[in-house]
Amino acid sequence: MALSSVLSADAIDSAIKDCQAPDSFCAKKFFQICGLTKKSPQDVKKVFGILDNDASGFIEEEELKFFLQRFSSGARVLTDKETKAFLSAADDDSDGRIGAEEFQAMVLS
Repeated sequence: MALSSVLSADAIDSAIKDCQAPDSFCAKKFFQICGLTKKSPQDVKKVFGILDNDASGFIEEEELKFFLQRFSSGARVLTDKETKAFLSAADDDSDGRIGAEEFQAMVLS
């Protein structure tokens, strides 16, 4: 399943353009611009499933680095600083990875 089945291509493009510069990525702002914050919990879980590249049930730090590229193949890789900040913001149980519920809570809160 492609992210464009849940989010509009224009909204994804706008969100990617907003964080083109290194260290300019803010997960909360990205989710708002791409329209994910207005989606149902079920749609947010679908997006989580797409972002969970290895289907482990978690988004690990290595997968987070390529977060933007899951939305647009030409997008940049997140910097280490951005990756760690994203992980820290969403990882409520401090296990070093983001579960579906943690992702959903971050997007919809």
